[in-house]
Amino acid sequence: MLGFVLVLGVLVTVHEFGHFWVARRCGVRVERFSVGFGRPLLSWRGRQDATEYVIAAIPLGGYVKMLGDEPTEGTHLPADAFNAQPLWRRCAIVLAGPLANLMLAVVAYWLMFLVGLSGLRPYVGEVVPESPAAKAGLVAEDLISRIGDRDVRTWEEGGLALLREVVAGSLIKMELVSPDGSVRQVALDAPDASPDSPDLVRELGITPKRPTLEAVIGEVTTGLPADLAGLQPADRVIAAGGEPVADWSEWVEIIRTHPEEPLSLTVARGGNELEIVVTPLAKASDGERIGFIGAAPRLDRQAQAQYWTVARYGPVESLQRACRKTWDVISLTLALLGKMITGGASVESIGGPLAIAEFAGASVQAGFSQFLSFLAFVSISLGILNLLPIPVLDGGHLLYYAIEAIKGSPVSERLRVIGQQGGLVMLLGLMMLALYNDILRLLR
Repeated sequence: MLGFVLVLGVLVTVHEFGHFWVARRCGVRVERFSVGFGRPLLSWRGRQDATEYVIAAIPLGGYVKMLGDEPTEGTHLPADAFNAQPLWRRCAIVLAGPLANLMLAVVAYWLMFLVGLSGLRPYVGEVVPESPAAKAGLVAEDLISRIGDRDVRTWEEGGLALLREVVAGSLIKMELVSPDGSVRQVALDAPDASPDSPDLVRELGITPKRPTLEAVIGEVTTGLPADLAGLQPADRVIAAGGEPVADWSEWVEIIRTHPEEPLSLTVARGGNELEIVVTPLAKASDGERIGFIGAAPRLDRQAQAQYWTVARYGPVESLQRACRKTWDVISLTLALLGKMITGGASVESIGGPLAIAEFAGASVQAGFSQFLSFLAFVSISLGILNLLPIPVLDGGHLLYYAIEAIKGSPVSERLRVIGQQGGLVMLLGLMMLALYNDILRLLR
């Protein structure tokens, strides 16, 4: 919840500040600038502008109240009222909110590249036989250095580059570095790949190569089965359920497939072998019940250095990459929206407040760089959403202004009211769909 409130608070404040700043520069009187809704917790007035600044109790939005922003036909408006301004000024004020969100994304990505984003190096693990990757000639241990026209340093960068190529519907061109150091070019034909796949890399027949972890416990969560059974950090799991355990992945698979079933373990501790019984708890994952005990592996620092990297750049290159990444996400979002409208992509990929809260919390826990990446992504989504030509959104106002520019007079009050009612229904429908998708994800 803290991550959700933090993300939403930053996005809304930046969005409304965009409207506020441009309105002030255009000579419009701003009566109130509120961060949040409901009862004011804190309010004060500016010494020079007389604007009331408010921090309200419900941090789920905000607004800027300008003089004369809801006119009545035939009413005389003072010169500093919003609707007394020329058309181009009104357009600029309305457009400023979404543009502020897009600028925030550039700043967030810039900081992310400056600080450095850690990630798994794009080494190929297993290649599924007869998959698009196998047919293109990818083999285990290949290092993906370039996808399309984008350099790739981490699997996250590779995933975004792959998504761009799949949405474009073209051959996926890759540059690979073989284990012997030679460089070669390949092209994947992926006609069956879905742009809204939760794991596009796996759908193409590739698995990332990860370091093999020993079945040695590094951390134990207090109060969960591993702790209650007496497992301790540095314990090495030799066997489970009578079967030898080779590495951590085997150990995890045994735990996952035995929810709420007692397991007899053979554990090496300080030169001695102990017999311990642990009963995994059960939880739902992708429609099935799996077991978990609350234990994490001991990390191999040398393997981490080999397979993990930090993508960090200087100020100028970070800005260039931030602008390019922002444009990539904008173009991908618009392309996916277009595919949803035409039926080329599933609407199940639309997320609502529960999804935002879940990913916000995960990004806060993952570190500052991951939080910046998530903040930028949601800021772009909010900016694009507000530009949709739906009345009650900024894009709806811009639609009215386009009609006004064509016909030479403002849209009638009656048409405006009808449009707002229709827009509200559309927006509520979109919110219901997003919430429905969120609930489905939780149930799965």
